[in-house]
Amino acid sequence: MNVRESENRRPAPALGTAGIEPYAVVKISAGLTVILADLFALYVKTKNFHWHVSGPHFRDYHLLLDEQGEQILATTDAIAERVRKIGGATLHSIGHIARLQRIVDNDSEFVAAEDMLAELCEDNRRLTIYLRSAHELCAKHGDVASTSLIEVWIDEAERRTWFLYEATRSGT
Repeated sequence: MNVRESENRRPAPALGTAGIEPYAVVKISAGLTVILADLFALYVKTKNFHWHVSGPHFRDYHLLLDEQGEQILATTDAIAERVRKIGGATLHSIGHIARLQRIVDNDSEFVAAEDMLAELCEDNRRLTIYLRSAHELCAKHGDVASTSLIEVWIDEAERRTWFLYEATRSGT
């Protein structure tokens, strides 16, 4: 193909998916993009705490937070790709994340290990609520693939919440 032919080529049509109306693609994409911003905020907070945790349970907490951070990061790619598969657009920048995120950052110089885990426990609990809301939105518009994926992400968030909760309980 020469230069003139490549300049005259039309872009490929938007992918979209059969059965999801264009207005629903916009709503679903917006909902999943906010979830994506929340996940990036949760990922950074989890890694922040992973890097700065200290105390008698350092090794256990350090490894737990590293494992959870990896899981959260893996979810971000799956969500962004799902939005693109249905023909939507998603995050473009750190600033875009900051404008959308509902998970609050923690810039404190020092946070006690138990407080780190409790804060992440609550963040993951709230994320589960947000995911359930996104599930309802996707189900309402017949996006079966997104609802199926979200069910897995809900289970993962609930598992993270459970581990964090149990790690902060005092043994009796």
